[in-house]
Amino acid sequence: MATDHPVTQAVRVLRAHGVPFKPHQYAWREGGGTAASSAALGAPEHAVVKTLIMEDDQRRPLVVLMHGDKQVSTKNLARQIGARSVQPCKPEVADRHSGYQVGGTSPFGTKSALPVYCQRTILELERIWINGGGRGFLVEIDPKDLVRVLQPTLVDAAVDG
Repeated sequence: MATDHPVTQAVRVLRAHGVPFKPHQYAWREGGGTAASSAALGAPEHAVVKTLIMEDDQRRPLVVLMHGDKQVSTKNLARQIGARSVQPCKPEVADRHSGYQVGGTSPFGTKSALPVYCQRTILELERIWINGGGRGFLVEIDPKDLVRVLQPTLVDAAVDG
């Protein structure tokens, strides 16, 4: 079956779970972030969900899903998950934990099973655009499918960035 998009581990997971998705590719650029992807795809930045690999004070890795136009309050997140602190992983550490390259990190099909924390307000959106497992590759899905597949813990950790 021919596809017009990469067949990543994330795509394989979505297919295995019967998740309908619409692939979107764009010209990725270093440091562009969700502002660049939302502009390239014509998607609201609030609905572009970034996948962040972080670690707690015990250096246990975790995934945080956040609106593209928001930042994570690591203090609020740590309090909600029962950790003393939470901080972003260095890019090379994040790559090792996720099996993806920073800028192309998907919460679907990570190298090892990682706990997933999702900003609660993401579930209020009708559609979300989330990384499909490669730089410049997002998949558009229903957030209910994200919950069904990942079973994330919902958190309130968004702050204006």
